[in-house]
Amino acid sequence: MGKEQKVVIITGASQGIGADLVKGYRDRNYRVVANSRSIRPSSDPDVLTVAGDVSDPATAQKIVSQALERFGRIDSLVNNAGIFVAKPFTSYTAEDLASVIATNVGSFFYLTKLAAAEMLKQGSGHIVQITTSLVDHANSNVPSVLASLTKGGLNAATKSLAIEYAKRGIRVNAVSPGVIKTPMHKPETHEFLANLHPVGRMGEAKDIVDAVLFLEGAAFVTGEILHVDGGQSAGH
Repeated sequence: MGKEQKVVIITGASQGIGADLVKGYRDRNYRVVANSRSIRPSSDPDVLTVAGDVSDPATAQKIVSQALERFGRIDSLVNNAGIFVAKPFTSYTAEDLASVIATNVGSFFYLTKLAAAEMLKQGSGHIVQITTSLVDHANSNVPSVLASLTKGGLNAATKSLAIEYAKRGIRVNAVSPGVIKTPMHKPETHEFLANLHPVGRMGEAKDIVDAVLFLEGAAFVTGEILHVDGGQSAGH
């Protein structure tokens, strides 16, 4: 096992942005620990899949312990897992609140805490959250208070952690996407969703992968919320 080969943990890795992140990091010769509820085993010896709900502290512990057992180190963590429930505010239920907080905030808390502890031991690391530009640019066509509540919290936590760890070798950033063309968006919604962006199109998963990998190599960047949103956050 070559210790020089870095290791990244990616959550929500079975489809969409997460699956493309796995490919992007493998193209950079990273070993990958890929998690989602339904992820299948990989034939690639440098990809370890760990199935489970990452909002469960036991799953977070399993991901980190298996990463260390298999690869011996953790260099990066991409907190990509998340759920989005678009409803008018008064239509949200207690179950909606609990589910969104558990996945968007709980998974970040449990896994980042464990991964950061390992990064502190080695004096280096990089943590990236995937959030949403709706935090900065609310849209009456997409009511999304729970997304703003949770992903906005991740933006704030990103800056707080970046400062806490700035002198300890760990960088912390976030990528704030617009609407990305993934299986969660039905083709009949694409025209409406494209028009939410000043550039007139939806983003591609590759746009987010490129942004995460840029941050991965940007050694002087920490505490950054990088908007990859076709101009949404700038205005209309």
